[in-house]
Amino acid sequence: MEQFAAKVASIVGDQLGVDRAALVPEANLLDDLGADSLDVVELVMALEEEFSIEVPDDDVENIRTIQDIVSYVARKAEAPA
Repeated sequence: MEQFAAKVASIVGDQLGVDRAALVPEANLLDDLGADSLDVVELVMALEEEFSIEVPDDDVENIRTIQDIVSYVARKAEAPA
């Protein structure tokens, strides 16, 4: 899972324009990092492209923190297609 953490942090930082120091696992995308709904859509698109995964809308609703993203990407990227 660690191999995903750095890449996820990089993508989130780039998409949201936040300092890397703010990208701790428990950071909430909306409350702590100031993301809005458009930011979340763009972030999901970037994650899908980077990790060659598909993130259904229902799953997006359950992703709240950096750790949620890392765990989700690790599950999806490692799962057989």
